[in-house]
Amino acid sequence: MTDLLAPRGAEDCRWDAVALGEVMLRLDPGEGRIRTARSFQVWEGGGEYNVARGLRKTFGLRTSVVTALPRNEMGALAEDLILQGGVDTSHILWREADGIGRNTRMGLNFTERGFGVRGALGASDRANSAASQIRPNEVDWDALFGGAKEGGEGVRWLHTGGIFAALSESTAETALAAIRAAKRQGVIVSYDLNYRASLWSSHPDPDAARRVNREIAGLVDVLVGDEYAWASCLGVETTEARADACDSGPFDRLVQGSADDFPNVKVFAATLRDPLSASVNRWGAVLWAGGERYETPAREIAVLDRVGGGDGFVSGMAWAFLTGLGPQAAVDYGTAHGALAMTAPGDNAMTSLAEVRALVEGGSAAAVR
Repeated sequence: MTDLLAPRGAEDCRWDAVALGEVMLRLDPGEGRIRTARSFQVWEGGGEYNVARGLRKTFGLRTSVVTALPRNEMGALAEDLILQGGVDTSHILWREADGIGRNTRMGLNFTERGFGVRGALGASDRANSAASQIRPNEVDWDALFGGAKEGGEGVRWLHTGGIFAALSESTAETALAAIRAAKRQGVIVSYDLNYRASLWSSHPDPDAARRVNREIAGLVDVLVGDEYAWASCLGVETTEARADACDSGPFDRLVQGSADDFPNVKVFAATLRDPLSASVNRWGAVLWAGGERYETPAREIAVLDRVGGGDGFVSGMAWAFLTGLGPQAAVDYGTAHGALAMTAPGDNAMTSLAEVRALVEGGSAAAVR
């Protein structure tokens, strides 16, 4: 493995972090079921965007999102929700919509939280969405990533992931173009494999998607995903089974055996989850950096809404590296932020840095008055 991460200085960059990916409207029936709902609460969310939002709202960093929205009322709602999250919207690509969603549309994600023996359930309605139509030449990547001294905006960290890359052939090409440009400009790049069965089962050519993922994995600095994601998204498999649901052994062996295949990756990370029920999970994480293993041991946590826990982990991890706290703090803050994200509805944490820090330092759930 190569040396640890060395972020660009904040003074030469307009953005601490930029996310590239789809932002969807999440329709949440609360404690009810999608199939019997009479009302839904609306949130914005997306595997890549959630990281930028967490870095802004919890950790106070400057973030922006590159995505696309239809120019209609649904797109306006998504933009308003993004603004409420404090994420910059100046890099949104707006699509002229035809009024019935034939040429472009807003992606929808119906999500149940689950409870007890009834697991969480997601039902996406996202085909032909505006974000799935993004093409690599629609963004001036060098102007975005280049520092102020070069006349660009400047970015310290780019985050994207396998959900965006799997949406279409053009989004895969866009992810590659963005990552290559970011690397040219010295931007740290993280990539969450974020396997989604619904996307892969409907993908016209999963083997092509895996080839793209392997190419991306060979370029990035931070690769997130456990051994199951490696098998599905990269075609890299292990025959070793976990001793229990939170055993990192198979992932550890994959990293040790495959690091030479991904020479640019400086950090490998994976969350560990054991859903004892929809309402109680064992939750932890492991991270490899500089040939050393770092861990936050799994422990039982109560879950209100599990969606977004992994994205919360990535934003906490990125914040720790961007602030120079190092790999053990990265896995600790990532795990804590992900846990807190799962205590509130919606995809994103409703928390503060002080609350995350208190959890990292062993704070309890006693009432604060």
